[in-house]
Amino acid sequence: MQIIKYVMLFFILIATNLIGRTISQKYQFRLMELEEMKQALNTLKTKMKFTYAPIGEIFEEIAVQTTKTNIANVFQRAKQALETKCASEAWQYALENTQTNMKQEDLESLKNLSKSLGASDIEGQISQIELTQEFLETQIQQARVEKQKNEKLYQKLGTIIGLGIVVILI
Repeated sequence: MQIIKYVMLFFILIATNLIGRTISQKYQFRLMELEEMKQALNTLKTKMKFTYAPIGEIFEEIAVQTTKTNIANVFQRAKQALETKCASEAWQYALENTQTNMKQEDLESLKNLSKSLGASDIEGQISQIELTQEFLETQIQQARVEKQKNEKLYQKLGTIIGLGIVVILI
């Protein structure tokens, strides 16, 4: 009977440790997604400026090029939504219907991009993309600070809570 108790306590410790690690990974995932989105917007800006390709083709190319699946899904959904919606509505739809690790303020900044996407001339769209990239850069810096501050905290907190539960149950 004691062996079962110790095995259960061990599993509790492992579970709380994994919960702490899972929470701490969200900070890293957000940082990676912000960096990937900034790079994808740079590709969008460059393709719009030099190739004059339709925005649907550009979205499709970016979806293939991006390495993070959440960001690739945003561009893929936007491409698919272009079949029935205009570019600005498709971009908003894609951001609202794709699960990412970004905060609401990150998404709101990206939604602001839709105001000029497909609605103004190329120079206006490029300047809006550049503004969005500047905002993303500040968000990336903030995400780095949050990651550095909170990542280890949640990992250790999960372990400490698990140890506390184990001590209480013994």
